[in-house]
Amino acid sequence: MISIKIVNNSNNKIPCLATQGAAGADIRAFIENKIILKPMERKLISTGLRMEIPFGYELQIRPRSGLAFKNGITVINSPGTIDSDYRGEISILLVNLSNENFEINNGDRIAQIVLSKYEVPNFTETSEISISQRGEDGFGSTGKK
Repeated sequence: MISIKIVNNSNNKIPCLATQGAAGADIRAFIENKIILKPMERKLISTGLRMEIPFGYELQIRPRSGLAFKNGITVINSPGTIDSDYRGEISILLVNLSNENFEINNGDRIAQIVLSKYEVPNFTETSEISISQRGEDGFGSTGKK
């Protein structure tokens, strides 16, 4: 099991997995006053958390499915990435895709975090790359033949 060091400057619990099989841990808002997120408005929401993520891993910030389904609240850059060398406070960029105002209070679960391992690539400049069956066909091109 990978350990992540957390500095918690909030008055909320640190993220934890709700069930044994959960992939994501809820992350909570750390705010002095309630925030009203208006329709189509986006705001950066503080969490009061700083983390030390091991090299070769990232924390992905993802929407909470219940907020997305019930209220139209999602993470605008989903999934957001917290890099292993970032040491600042983690903030969550939320957007309200509904037609109703949405209220955020201190301690509300606003997103989830998922630890993800990644490979560190070695980019090599070249003048040619190999040809594939798909070729240069782009957006929406697969499955139409």
